[in-house]
Amino acid sequence: MTMHYRFVTPHRTGKWYPDIRTAQEQAYAIGAGFLDPRSGAFYQYPGTRMETQVLGEIVGAVAA
Repeated sequence: MTMHYRFVTPHRTGKWYPDIRTAQEQAYAIGAGFLDPRSGAFYQYPGTRMETQVLGEIVGAVAA
């Protein structure tokens, strides 16, 4: 299973990313928060939430 992450604001939805660090780095583009380069801390803006998605591997799937 693979976990993906994204940030969602009241007005915008971010893309899914395969790791939380990349999702945090890209959050500024949608106004969800920012990653402080000096401390490495992520600051999420009010009204923003982080969503996770588990992608399961499909074994033996048959295409129609």
